[in-house]
Amino acid sequence: MTLDHLWAGWRMAYVSSAATEGPQRSIVGDLADDACIFCAILEADATNEEKLVVFEGEHVVAMLNAFPYASGHVMVMPRRHVRELEELSEPEATELWRSVHRSVASLKEAYRPEGINLGVNLGRAAGAGIPGHLHVHAVPRWAGDTNFMTATASVRVMPEALADSFKRLRDAWQ
Repeated sequence: MTLDHLWAGWRMAYVSSAATEGPQRSIVGDLADDACIFCAILEADATNEEKLVVFEGEHVVAMLNAFPYASGHVMVMPRRHVRELEELSEPEATELWRSVHRSVASLKEAYRPEGINLGVNLGRAAGAGIPGHLHVHAVPRWAGDTNFMTATASVRVMPEALADSFKRLRDAWQ
C-alpha cells in the first residue's frame, strides 16, 4: 500500500494568518473581551469582499464563515446585535428567513451540493461559538466530504480559498 498525499498549497498562508489575526481580524483590530466580532466586522471601514459579506439587506447580512466546515459555508445574521431568536422584530425575522432561503438557492447554484446543513446554535451549551450574536449557518455538503483529517488531526482541508468562495457565492446571490 502506498501513502497518498493531500495537497492544499494555498492553505498555509490561511492557517498561519488565522493564528495571529484571522481572515477578517486585520479590518477590526484588537477587540475588547466583551466585543462582538460580527458587529466589529459589520462596522469596519472595509469592502464587503474584505468583510466576506456576500449579501446586505435592510435588517440582515450574509457573510462567509472565516473558519468554514466546507467551501461556501455562509452565515446569515441580523445586523442588530441580538442573542435570541425571539428578540428579532417581525421585519428582522422575515428578512432573516427569506435570506436563509436565498442562501440555500445561492449555494445550490454556486456549488451544486448533494445536501445542505442549516443550523442555529442558541447559546454556548448548544454549540454556539459566538453566542452573543444570532446567526444561521448554511453549509453545502457532498457524500463523502468528511474525512479522517478532522477526526485524527483536528484539521479541515478546504478545496477553495475564501476569496474564491466569496466571488462564487456573491455572483450566485445576484
